[in-house]
Amino acid sequence: MGGLPPHDEPGPWFQQNHQTERQVAYSERGNDGSVADYAWWEDESNVTSANGWFKRATTSSTASNPNPESKRRKLVIISVLIEHPTEGLIFPLNDVFARVDYSEDHELEAQIKKTGHDIKDINAVIMGHLHLDQAGGLEHFISTKVPIYVHELGLKHAYYSVATKTDFGVYLPHCLSFDLNWQAFSGDFLELAQGINLRHAPGHTPGLCVMQVNLRESGTWVFTTDMYHVQGKWEDSVPQGWLARDHDDWVRSHQMIRMLQKRTGAKMVLGHCAKTFFSYEIAPHAYT
Repeated sequence: MGGLPPHDEPGPWFQQNHQTERQVAYSERGNDGSVADYAWWEDESNVTSANGWFKRATTSSTASNPNPESKRRKLVIISVLIEHPTEGLIFPLNDVFARVDYSEDHELEAQIKKTGHDIKDINAVIMGHLHLDQAGGLEHFISTKVPIYVHELGLKHAYYSVATKTDFGVYLPHCLSFDLNWQAFSGDFLELAQGINLRHAPGHTPGLCVMQVNLRESGTWVFTTDMYHVQGKWEDSVPQGWLARDHDDWVRSHQMIRMLQKRTGAKMVLGHCAKTFFSYEIAPHAYT
């Protein structure tokens, strides 16, 4: 991806939806030694799905095993709320899928209240991509001035997919309202604020972005959204299953993220991986 932009070590924010609520606070490193103040992880529900969506060939039949077991995997939906010293509350959003173990406590407003904040306090929303399990919560920001940051290619692809029905189902019209304050960016990199960096990582979708955050004490974090749904894809470098849209782009993005993690020693937060998610402290704990 060429040379790295300044402030290669970003700051915090990303919130997850899941059956248990998790808060995480991060501090980002800037020139003065601090970037973001806090980030909370919140669980809104569990989801389940066939394993073949996430790892290639896991349910393929062979001559010796013509009827393999169709395994299902329990996942989490992840979002993070970040408190930044100059930008206020920034919310990387995920919401809504085929939920199990659900209660009203998993709703977006209820999860944000657990951090001591209100959904009306949100100053900005960051979208890793616009599939329905990420964008379902955008309804809360319709007809508000809250900026919705998303990669230009992701926004264009989502609208095209709905309008032509070429990828309809993973994108839903009500998640793409014209009354949202869309703020699209282009290119490989966006320094949204000191310590909060977005990196274009296509493959799962044309406009998918991962977020890099640097905290004062806990170091660098990388939130991958659905570049990696589960741990096996990251550890084994296994491309996506039925959810892949461009294999070659995924491989190139994977190489970029691998080098980023190696260079920074970042802790990885994978898109829907319950094992990874619950390996970290949950709310009301805050990482700094």
